[in-house]
Amino acid sequence: MNSRWWSFGRDRRLAPRPSGMWPVPPPAPPQRLSAPKVVVVGNEKGGAGKTTFASLISIAMLYRGARVAVIDLDLRQSSMGRFLANRRRWLQSVGVDAPMPLEFKLSENTDELSRTDPAGIIGLFEEAITLAMRNADIVVIDTPGGDTPVSRAAHLQGDVVVTPMNDSFVDFDVLGVVDPLTLDLLRPSHYSRVVRDARRTRISYGRQLDWVVMPNRLASTEARNRERLQHDLQALARQIGFRIGPSLSERVIYRELFPFGLTIADLSPRIKPIKITAPREAVKGEMQALIEAVGLADITFDRPPFQPHAGLHPR
Repeated sequence: MNSRWWSFGRDRRLAPRPSGMWPVPPPAPPQRLSAPKVVVVGNEKGGAGKTTFASLISIAMLYRGARVAVIDLDLRQSSMGRFLANRRRWLQSVGVDAPMPLEFKLSENTDELSRTDPAGIIGLFEEAITLAMRNADIVVIDTPGGDTPVSRAAHLQGDVVVTPMNDSFVDFDVLGVVDPLTLDLLRPSHYSRVVRDARRTRISYGRQLDWVVMPNRLASTEARNRERLQHDLQALARQIGFRIGPSLSERVIYRELFPFGLTIADLSPRIKPIKITAPREAVKGEMQALIEAVGLADITFDRPPFQPHAGLHPR
């Protein structure tokens, strides 16, 4: 079980070269990556499910044989960092073998980061992503719920931006402004412009940026309100140029597995820390749809899919 992580000091390295392609084509024959693929999970609103999406993508790709690196830029909350710490501790305590991503921390001392100026934090991020891209096939970046300089720097590095959005106009407001009387779309919101600017910058360097907005926590919403919301989302997608991906339902299992540092990709007869109430096939189908939407399903890797070592079982 690989539990390595890195944190960075004052030495600076060259900023990495971004890479990627947009838009992601329809299902194609398996392909090999010519350069690491950077996936940025972003939304300036907190509580949208960014860490859930980042953990699902990271762990699912580990099981497919990818070398995965993770960078948590939510320096205050550090939800992704806690997820990985939970995973490391639980797997060791029960004696179960499961894949671990490489973790690249900007610093072990969060108090020190709070006193670091934005330029210094961006420098630490550039060091982290440079090493991550040297050591991994897939780099997943979990961004904070807010507009920060380091979050903008991360979007500039993304080959694909994944934006989870809860099924309500409260969350849609992060992407677009609607008329309070008709609920018609008026204009893009601040975060949409952030991603648009990142895309334009990348294009000026001959790079592309794919953007996928994925409805999250779908529940029993009033049908007319949901229809209006979907109409505005489609209008904004045409105006700005993002894709609308498949949704994740409001399932308790996503929250139940967090304290163990596990995802639905881990569930098996060997790894089952709690009684699973959600239908496994339906849940795994959502995860597969997520991987396909991000454009990772048809990529092959030098390593075979992860297989547990014989003789390791829960105590």
